[in-house]
Amino acid sequence: MKALVYHGPGEKAWEDVPDPTIQAPTDVIVRIDTTTICGTDLHILKGDVPAVTDGRILGHEGVGTVTEVGDAVTTVAVGDRVVLSCISACGRCSYCAQGLYAHCLAEEGASGIGWIFGHLIDGTQAEYVRVPFADTSVYKLPEGISDEAAVMLSDILPTGFEIGVRNGAVKPGDVVAVVGSGPIGLAVMMTAGLYGASRVIAIDLDDNRIEQAKSFGATDGVNSGRDGWQEDVRKLTDDGLGVDVAVEAVGIPTTLQACTELIRPGGHVANVGVHGHPVELAMQDLWIKDVTITTGLVSTSTTPMLLKLVAQHKIPAEKFATHHFSLDQMLDAYDTFGRAAETKALKVVISR
Repeated sequence: MKALVYHGPGEKAWEDVPDPTIQAPTDVIVRIDTTTICGTDLHILKGDVPAVTDGRILGHEGVGTVTEVGDAVTTVAVGDRVVLSCISACGRCSYCAQGLYAHCLAEEGASGIGWIFGHLIDGTQAEYVRVPFADTSVYKLPEGISDEAAVMLSDILPTGFEIGVRNGAVKPGDVVAVVGSGPIGLAVMMTAGLYGASRVIAIDLDDNRIEQAKSFGATDGVNSGRDGWQEDVRKLTDDGLGVDVAVEAVGIPTTLQACTELIRPGGHVANVGVHGHPVELAMQDLWIKDVTITTGLVSTSTTPMLLKLVAQHKIPAEKFATHHFSLDQMLDAYDTFGRAAETKALKVVISR
C-alpha cells in the first residue's frame, strides 16, 4: 500500500509500505476512505516530537471501512463504515475507567499514552491502518453523515469541546473569549453554545479569520494587534471586569499570558494550545483572583455524543473542510496545509 512516511525532521515521502496485519484479537484493519492533516503532524515534521522515529506512518485522524476484524472484536464488523479516534483506549485500565483515555495504561506504543497513531505506531495517512482496541477506539457511523464531517470527530471537535469548553467549565450565560481563530479555536467556538455561552469573542491578529469565526459560533471579534484590544474585550462583558472563560488556542507564551489578563475574578483559563516553551505566570497577581487554569490532552470520551449532534446536523462539522485532495495528492495537501496563512486552509480533506 501507499502511505505518508516520516524520515526525520523535514523529510517525508508518499511511498510503498507493507500492508498492516492483525496483531491482537482486539485489532481491526480499516481501509482509509478519508483522512486529514493536523498541526501536530507539522510539529512532528519540524522534529518537535522526538518519540516519532524514521519510518513511521503519520496521521491520527480518519474515516474508513472495516476490512478485517480480530477474534475478540464485538462492536464492528467487516464492511462497517467507522470514524477512528485519535486516542486509542483499552477500556479496562484505571485511567480508562475514569474516562481519561489519553492516559491509557495498555502496553500498545507506550503505557500511559493514548495518542499512539502516527506517534508510537503507524497512523492513518495511508491506504490501510491497523486499529488497536477497536471496541473502544472506533465508532460506527450512521447513514447520512459525510466523510468530511465525520473526520472532524477524530480529533478537532472533541479536542475543542473537551479541553476548551468542558475543562473551561463554561456555564449558561458565560462570556467566553477564544484566543486564536485557527481550526482548534473555531472548534471551541462551534461547541461553546452547547453549554449555553451567551457571548463568544474571537480574538486573533487576522481580520479575515475573525470574520470567518462568526460563521463558526463567535458573536464578536477583536483584533489583538491593535492598541487597547484588551479593553475592547472587557467592554463586551457585563461589568467590564473581564470574561468568565478565556480559552488559549495558539500555544505560545504571550497568548496564554493574555488569557490570564482577560478573565474576571473567579474566572477560568482553559489551555488547549500545544506549548513548546516555558510560560511565565504572574502568580503575584493571579493568586488573589480565584483563578483556575486547566490543561489537557483530549480523551475523546465525548465523541459518541458529538457524533449524534453532527449526524442530526446540530454541529456543522463539514464547515472545517476548506480544501480537498486525493490520497495520491498527499504531498500537495501537506504543502497547502503548511502554508495555511497564505492558502486560507482550515482542514484539508484527503480522500480516495
